[in-house]
Amino acid sequence: MSLRLALGKDLLLQWRTRAQGVAVLMFGASALLLFSFAHGPDASRLREHAGGFLWLGLLLASTLALADSFQGETEDDALEGLRLLPASPRALFYGKALANGFQLTAIGVTLLPVMVVLFDAPVDRLLAVLGIIALGAAGLSAPGTLYAAMTARARARQTLLPLLLFPLVVPVLLAAVKATELVILGDPMEQLRSWTLLLVAFDVVHWSLGGLFFGRVVEE
Repeated sequence: MSLRLALGKDLLLQWRTRAQGVAVLMFGASALLLFSFAHGPDASRLREHAGGFLWLGLLLASTLALADSFQGETEDDALEGLRLLPASPRALFYGKALANGFQLTAIGVTLLPVMVVLFDAPVDRLLAVLGIIALGAAGLSAPGTLYAAMTARARARQTLLPLLLFPLVVPVLLAAVKATELVILGDPMEQLRSWTLLLVAFDVVHWSLGGLFFGRVVEE
C-alpha cells in the first residue's frame, strides 16, 4: 500500500464518519465559548488572549479526533491485516498523519470565525493565520497519530492519549500561540518569522520521529 492509497483510505473513513467530526467541531466551539465566559467581559483582555484560546480549543478537540482515528483499524484486527500487506509502516503512518492533519486544519479554520466573534479579534492577515493553523495542526497530528496508535487498544484511550500527548506538544503550542497573537495584535518587533520558523522546526522533528518509530509501535 502506497502513501497515496493509505491517505485515500483514511480520508474516505473520515468522510464516512463526518457526523463524528461535526461533534468534535462543536466540542471545540463550546470550549471557546466557555473560555470567553471564564475570562469576563473585558474586550481588550479577550482580544489579547484570543490566539491562546483558539489553540486550546483546537488542542482539546484534537484529542477526541485523534483518539478515534485508529478505531477502524482496531475493529476486527484490521490493523493486523494492514501489516500483512506489502506496505511500509511509514506509508501507513504518513497517510494517517496527513489525514489527521487535514482534519485538524479544517477544525482550526472553522473555529477561526468563532474566535473572531467571541473575542472581537480582528484577522487582517487571513492567509498568515491560515498558514499558522496548518503548521500547528501538522505539529499536533504527527505525535498525536503516533500516540493514538500506541493507545488504540487501551480501554481508557480517551484519557491516556492526552496524558501522553500534551507534554510533548507544548513547544508546538507555544510557537503557534505566539505566532497567532503576533498576527492578530501586531508585530512591531518583527518576531513572527522567528516563531513561524520554530514551529516549522518542531513539525519537521515530530514528522521525522513519527515515521521512524511507527513501525515499532504497531509491531508491539
